[in-house]
Amino acid sequence: MTVKKNTQFGTINISNEAIASVVADAVLECYGIVGIAKKSSIHETIIEILKRGSYSNGIFVAQEKNLVSIDLYVVVAYDVKITEVLGEVQKRVKYVAEKTFGIKVKAVNVFAQSLKKVD
Repeated sequence: MTVKKNTQFGTINISNEAIASVVADAVLECYGIVGIAKKSSIHETIIEILKRGSYSNGIFVAQEKNLVSIDLYVVVAYDVKITEVLGEVQKRVKYVAEKTFGIKVKAVNVFAQSLKKVD
């Protein structure tokens, strides 16, 4: 699926993978984030921290009319205030997505899939 943006010169199509890639870089720069996790079901107990290039398993982009919603599944460092970290992730992702692609972001939903001690 792609996000479409109409301009005076025609239509620009932005793939969800392109958005996920830019969003992933923004997320990984945030303090307290260890990695991006694969979305898991209740029955799965192992959280896989995704390697660079496979972020689309942990970042989901949906479009409704002219608005984009982004769902993120992250691994958070153990000794941080989780609500503060996730709030900063939301702000950063919204800002970066809107400035980079010129799109309107309706929601950034961040899910802490796991905690990990950082040495």
